[in-house]
Amino acid sequence: MLSLHQLTCFLATYEHGSFTAAAEDLGYAQPSVSEQVRALEKTVGGALFTRVGRGVVPTQTGHLLRPHAEKVLGAADEALRAVRSSHVLETGTIRFGMFGIARLYAGAGLVSDVVTRHPGVRVELVGQNSSEVTEELRRGRLEAAMVAVPALDSEGLEVRPVARDELVYVSADPARTAAPVTVEQLAAADLVMPEATWRRSDSTRIVLRQLIHAAGLTPRTRIEVEDVETAVELAGMGHADTVVPRGAARALLPRLAPDAAYVSLAPRQWDTLAIVHRAGATLSPAARLMIELATRRIQTVAEPIDEPVGSR
Repeated sequence: MLSLHQLTCFLATYEHGSFTAAAEDLGYAQPSVSEQVRALEKTVGGALFTRVGRGVVPTQTGHLLRPHAEKVLGAADEALRAVRSSHVLETGTIRFGMFGIARLYAGAGLVSDVVTRHPGVRVELVGQNSSEVTEELRRGRLEAAMVAVPALDSEGLEVRPVARDELVYVSADPARTAAPVTVEQLAAADLVMPEATWRRSDSTRIVLRQLIHAAGLTPRTRIEVEDVETAVELAGMGHADTVVPRGAARALLPRLAPDAAYVSLAPRQWDTLAIVHRAGATLSPAARLMIELATRRIQTVAEPIDEPVGSR
């Protein structure tokens, strides 16, 4: 008989590509994970993984099972949250996903809002990149989140845009920020860009690639870094220029690049910020609270593009 425990072990193995890594992630013994996957294979009537070297790769059956396993575990988590919702705002844990740069917009302020209203709760504000947060939503590990949406595959998710933040060009050379930067100038520039790990799916990079490719040009990145603070600081040193959301530029330039300036692109470009949760999910009071407070926070520093909170 199929069990939640079996599905949990299956998804961990699918994600990590080995029984050993799955066991470490779950805190189980490796033989226990292997046994649960074998039991699940007997139930579905076919192999879910094939051994390759020291790891495993999913079979076609494994690929087919994955989205259904995620839905089942997500539904189970939603059921638990619904049962616990009567007291979660008093003593429970509130967990909400946000893209990494959000810490510059609303991170500390959002947490402060929550603990001021509900001093007995424990808060987890998690996420480094919108793609990572979206995957956590799909797996049921997060109930709701705020992400940048150009990189988002919305299948199975409900997406509600709430704000947009203009992308701006940052440079220590006054001549480069004297007028809006054209597509041709952008394509020719030596850039330092954050989100090196997530370069393929990062929202800002997708917007820029689409803009430059539409002009028949190719973007050029000279320096890859992980965090936006390093990108802005290097731009301030004059080693390369960068493109970041206006909110990040306003927050970071005075501290990290006081001699740099920023200017719009021509044509102007934006990151769109949205509230996201699983389609059809019944949101707990904790999730609804975080959505309300996060939306209000983000709309004070970025341009609102949706109805005011509470109008729906």
